[in-house]
Amino acid sequence: MRTLVALPEAKMKGGTPDLDAPIASPEDLVAYLRSGEKPPEQWRVGTEHEKIGLAEATHDPVPFEGGAGIAAVLEGIANEGDWVRVREGENVIALEKDAASITLEPGGQLELSGAPLRTIFETCDELHEHLALTQRVSESLGIIWLGIGMNPLHPVAELPAMPKARYRIMRTYLPQRGKLGLEMMFATATVQANYDFSSESDMVEKMRVATAVSPVISAIYANAPVSTGQPNGFVSRRQETWRDTDPDRTGLLEMVFEPDFGYRRYVEWVLDVPMFFTVRGDTYQPAGGRTFRQWLEEPGELGPPRLVDFERHLTTVFPEIRLKRFIEVRGADAVSAPMTCALPALWKGILYDGEARRSAWELLSGVAFASLEQSRVDVARRGLGATFGSRPVLELARELTEVARGGLRRIGHSGNHESDESCFLEPIDQQLLLGKSPGEVILEEWHGAWGGAVDRLIDHVRY
Repeated sequence: MRTLVALPEAKMKGGTPDLDAPIASPEDLVAYLRSGEKPPEQWRVGTEHEKIGLAEATHDPVPFEGGAGIAAVLEGIANEGDWVRVREGENVIALEKDAASITLEPGGQLELSGAPLRTIFETCDELHEHLALTQRVSESLGIIWLGIGMNPLHPVAELPAMPKARYRIMRTYLPQRGKLGLEMMFATATVQANYDFSSESDMVEKMRVATAVSPVISAIYANAPVSTGQPNGFVSRRQETWRDTDPDRTGLLEMVFEPDFGYRRYVEWVLDVPMFFTVRGDTYQPAGGRTFRQWLEEPGELGPPRLVDFERHLTTVFPEIRLKRFIEVRGADAVSAPMTCALPALWKGILYDGEARRSAWELLSGVAFASLEQSRVDVARRGLGATFGSRPVLELARELTEVARGGLRRIGHSGNHESDESCFLEPIDQQLLLGKSPGEVILEEWHGAWGGAVDRLIDHVRY
């Protein structure tokens, strides 16, 4: 069994890709990833936050169409918040404003893809402004939104399908690759964050550290213990769905710990992941299992792929830690607003401070990859009650949070009369003081004070 290898030293570069340029060879794709490099003074954090909608009166799923549907929510947000509508055919399927967007997940989950921002103070303000606007619009439509990692009431068969061509293709493809792909698409919700890197070696270091600590952070955020109106046997059923969605494109990537990992190694992996679709003009066509490498080597009637095609393909691979022109950390369930603000702060303290990265690495690097994978299984079942190698996850979570706190204090980004961003870790501190993931708290209340009452659960997790 392989243990995790040493961290590299870091350097810097940068550039801007021409997305319409045809791809001549994999080296163009390496250059595309390298173009994301930024010096530390330009590093930003972007936070993506999903939520699950229900009709307030009946707790029914919210359809896309109709006077009280998702389309009406998007129209209301666009009208009140001056967002630009993005259409696919006749349907508004997203909104854009400055560097942020509001998009639809397959089952009607609403996602804020936040702008890249310098401080967590700005990120948290952005989140609260979005929630306030969404709630104002939704209240008049009788819709509520939930901060939980899985739809707690409705199976996939009862959930609406959003009118996006890429989702129609994914609905057909994913059931061929795993049993829970449709559940992942339609019923789950997450919060994730995006981080910059300064060089290839800096990217490698961050990818390795992020992959090593990901199961611990997933445990802190485990929050999907109820589905179809009953406890589902997990603290995070969302984590479990990802384990049986598509082995070609999901999970933790062992290759990040190999000595030769870098842009080229990641590109070679992505090239061999089967494509969901190809796009020309406004038309999405199923790729029929063809890989991007096959398209590159045999262009056929479509012609040679362009960088925009590769950029689109990158959005269809789903490892827990994903590389684009930035690094995405994807392992957390949707949670309350304070815990949502805490997530980008926790990761920022770990990834954007060199001393914190080294400390996090020392904390977890001695664990074999097989144990890392096994910890994901245990975290899905037990949340903060899981083990990581030979150690309790709760113990590691407390140490990792202190590592992040030190990183945020050394970074020293101030705001709102605070000298640094470590104040955003307070909701995590409270969770760790309880010694339970949010989903463990739900299960305790479900079997205790709530007496299995769905209304009490909804009140607990609604924004």
